[in-house]
Amino acid sequence: MPVALACGASGAIGRFLLPRLLGAGYDVIALSRVARRSNDARLQWRVGDLDHAMPDLPALDLVASCGPLDAFARWFARTPVGIGRVVAFGSMSAQSKQDSQDAAERALAARLRAAEQSIAASAQARGCAWTVLRPTLIYGAALDRSLTPLARLARRWRVFPRIPAAHGLRQPVHADDLAGACVAAVANPRSAGSIYALGGGERLAFATMLERVHASLPFRAAPLPVPLTLLRPFARRVPAIGRLRCDLVADDSAAIADLGWAPRAFLPDADCWFAPPMPSRFSPHG
Repeated sequence: MPVALACGASGAIGRFLLPRLLGAGYDVIALSRVARRSNDARLQWRVGDLDHAMPDLPALDLVASCGPLDAFARWFARTPVGIGRVVAFGSMSAQSKQDSQDAAERALAARLRAAEQSIAASAQARGCAWTVLRPTLIYGAALDRSLTPLARLARRWRVFPRIPAAHGLRQPVHADDLAGACVAAVANPRSAGSIYALGGGERLAFATMLERVHASLPFRAAPLPVPLTLLRPFARRVPAIGRLRCDLVADDSAAIADLGWAPRAFLPDADCWFAPPMPSRFSPHG
């Protein structure tokens, strides 16, 4: 069996990627910072930190990085482990925030792009094929820092924000669709040496996105109208507020052509915000 290492395996994308890798015929080493148990002989959990102590690893046919891109780039540049193929998740922030008025966001975009360049250089030095995937706003595993916190606040306070003037387009993408894109990239040699933008299957206004999250909640929460004028004083400290009328979408035509990218529309259910714990056993088909 070929062997795959999944970094960030307990994260939003990782928990969907593990069954897909098993289904694709890999024995999987799942890396996380916390010890976890597996009842599947083909899935081994290992405790490790890319910037600090890592477990002993065999030669790897594939490394799929679902965690912080810069930490993975640093580990990839120095590890002596033989690696045949790399697919790493970054973020559309590498593009969308490079001209931000906020210095911290510009620095984030610069770090992401530097990490992408480092991965490409390390892979070239090793003779290893690489692909970087840049998703837009991720949801689906109740681990995101954008929509899930709103759902959890609504559960506590029984109100949910409604911002009708927030007409900037968004393209939320389900973590399971991203896991599928990773496996598709490995299967298609055309993806080697490429960076793909990955947006969800629907472009919708930020206000509409919030309304669909509200509708998916398994409890009643009163809509709380929030005028943009009320939020503007906070835009300097929370730059995302200043972009509520700006479009943040991805040109994913290359992913459609090369990876068969066909993500789902944004129709969330309650499990997207209040997901059960990660299982210790996965079916071959996820």
